[in-house]
Amino acid sequence: MSFGAGTAEVPSRARARAQGKQNSVVLFDADWRFQRGGAQGAERPDFDDSKWRKLDLPHDWSIEDLPGTRSPFDPEAISQVSGGFTTGGTGWYRKTFAVPNEEKGKRILLQFDGVYMNADVWLNGQWVGAHPYGYTSFWFDLTDKVKFGGANVLAVKVKNEGENSRWYSGSGIYRHVWLKTLEPTHVAQWGTYITTPAVNASSARVNAKTRVLNESEQPARVTLLTRIVDGAGQEVTKVESSQTVEPKAAYEFNQDATIKSPALWSPDSPTLYTAVSEVYRDRQLTDRVETKFGVRTISFDAASGFRLNGQPLKLKGGCLHHDNGPLGARAFDRAEERRVELLKASGYNALRLAHNPPSPAFLAACDRLGVMVIDEAFDMWREGKNPHDYHLYFDEWWQRDVESMIERDRNHPSVIMWSTGNEIPNRDKPEVVKLAKVLGDYVRRLDPTRPVTSAVNDLREDKDPYFATLDVAGYNYAAGGDHMKKSLYEYDHGRVPNRVMVGTESYPLEAFDSWMNVLDHAYVVGDFVWTAFDYIGEASIGWRGYWQERNFYPWNLAYCGDIDICGWKRPQSFYRDALWKKDQVSVFVKPPRPSFEPNPKRQPWSKWHWLDVVADWNWKGFENKPLEVSVYSSCEEVELFLNGRSLGRRPTNRSTAYIATWEVPYQAGALRAVGYDAGGQAGAAELRSAGEPTRVRLSADRTSVKADGQDLSYITAELVDARGVRNPKAENLVKFALEGPGRIVGVGNANPVSTESYQQPQRKAWQGRCLVIVKSDKRAGKIKVRASAEGLAPAEVVIDTTAP
Repeated sequence: MSFGAGTAEVPSRARARAQGKQNSVVLFDADWRFQRGGAQGAERPDFDDSKWRKLDLPHDWSIEDLPGTRSPFDPEAISQVSGGFTTGGTGWYRKTFAVPNEEKGKRILLQFDGVYMNADVWLNGQWVGAHPYGYTSFWFDLTDKVKFGGANVLAVKVKNEGENSRWYSGSGIYRHVWLKTLEPTHVAQWGTYITTPAVNASSARVNAKTRVLNESEQPARVTLLTRIVDGAGQEVTKVESSQTVEPKAAYEFNQDATIKSPALWSPDSPTLYTAVSEVYRDRQLTDRVETKFGVRTISFDAASGFRLNGQPLKLKGGCLHHDNGPLGARAFDRAEERRVELLKASGYNALRLAHNPPSPAFLAACDRLGVMVIDEAFDMWREGKNPHDYHLYFDEWWQRDVESMIERDRNHPSVIMWSTGNEIPNRDKPEVVKLAKVLGDYVRRLDPTRPVTSAVNDLREDKDPYFATLDVAGYNYAAGGDHMKKSLYEYDHGRVPNRVMVGTESYPLEAFDSWMNVLDHAYVVGDFVWTAFDYIGEASIGWRGYWQERNFYPWNLAYCGDIDICGWKRPQSFYRDALWKKDQVSVFVKPPRPSFEPNPKRQPWSKWHWLDVVADWNWKGFENKPLEVSVYSSCEEVELFLNGRSLGRRPTNRSTAYIATWEVPYQAGALRAVGYDAGGQAGAAELRSAGEPTRVRLSADRTSVKADGQDLSYITAELVDARGVRNPKAENLVKFALEGPGRIVGVGNANPVSTESYQQPQRKAWQGRCLVIVKSDKRAGKIKVRASAEGLAPAEVVIDTTAP
């Protein structure tokens, strides 16, 4: 199976001069009113919302403190373990805006990137439409309901009620909203589709399919000029076509152009081009849309595995839910980008976006940073997994939601596979197999350039008909035989030798076996651990196990991610470094007492946890008692030192699963591991005992942000001793104060059992640190953030905000 390239439309930059006017796509996030709970008659334009709360989007009310409390968590919440004991309900949003009278005659479109869930929209008291699914983007044409030259009142009702999700969903308009003002002759919504069907070192053929609408009452002679621009802004090629388009009709232009000596998109070199689509009617420019794209080819087969641009490449993958930890589901562009940055730095080159389409900002970040994506549609089809989930709407809505995902996302070079679903029930039944084929064929009709997969558990031969509907077979938990005791990859390859397989989910505790299966077999193209990033909900599957009980409270995080919700690497992430990277060394200690209360009822097959180890050499009261020390390393061997004294060398290779262990009598000081390759030192790691904390230390991931009302800086507060060593036992309450053009939008510490507020300007440290997230407003200047803790010296950091 060989496939072409992907592209990404950039709607926020689509502008065109036309007859002295301007088409525009405007971010519509500012100046909304919000009411948590019901509001009779709130769709009416004369409804009094003056006492409602003012806010900007993106917004998620489930991450906010419950009324009258300082916590978003409720042990009696309907969501229970699945939603991390958070609360949904009903919420209302209203926004008043004006459309100038001179825009009369244009089309006015409203686009929502994501609303969870069951959104109903009214404009000026008239119902515009509804959208049940909480993860696909949707849009409405408001033209016939807009008051040109007057005030317009937009109302949105959101209902996140009942048991409808197996993880934390968030509630509300949690992604961006856009208002589009377009000439009657324009590129259709998600109307560009650009591929590169023929690529070699000397040239790339670019195929641009562009759907143009003529929504006027007269025939239009339309010319489409498509220009290809490189990253430096230089035009490299262009193509022009003309066609008469009938009134109230559409025409799809099909154009070919050639890029000479193309720069190819890959994780190591994520080069992007821009296709600029200019629409002319009677020689007047009426629309201009920019579409980012990458020149790349992909292919999958059992003999060669996955190839990118003709070169074999293994997918170092992880699964990812959509929440942004302390921000809840709010999809700020920087929050999405930061997650991709951190994952790329940790060695990931691929992500499975489980179990729903992501935000456009997330995919744009993957394009820029060079991370490949499995884009997934659904967690269920006709049979639900919760009483009030998407299965209630599937038959009526699945085609529209698949279209939304494909037409919106087929323009991203990062997307290399489409997934139609995750662990769909009754996959062995003929009616489900039939539906799988219907979905797969529909996806291929919309985009034949990428393979179709689906994630399957309970891996038995009765799933063969279901797998036959897919291009790539998604195997969940195959390294351990899906709760059995042997790998299924080799067994199934012997039965079905042409099947291409990918580990769509794997246990952290089976990281070694999962990755060895990928390395050893071309037909296993990659492995996606559950999960790359920790998340809210499915509380405690990484400690207490999967079967969910009410007494799991106060657990609210899954506690299974390589990276925690604040963005800090957990021990299993360092182990993955040893599997994926050269010259890696890390050292961890098994606590003398369990980190949390063990669950004696945890199922043996429930392996979403990692070993109970910590990066901590502070064990007062355990002097001279043996502690188990583990070193993860990709070096040939490692040597362990305690206070400068060698405790010997040990091999770290495939035969040891890249782990060496020692029993070390505890003495305060420095525990240092040194890795060697070919006799020479190749890497090192050290744990140092800390004294009592004396001060707070602040570090910001970015000390300069855009003054656009959206940009973020993540600031880590550490409790350190007089020598600057973080004390991982410190749990002091850290208080934050902010001055300047910004505000605090989230705090956190990644403690999976903390029920503290994510909103209040304070947080207890956990493992000696906590996090505060600051958002700019639209004023340039300096944001000063001060952190203090009782009895400790405070700290301050300054964030510059500059005009975008």
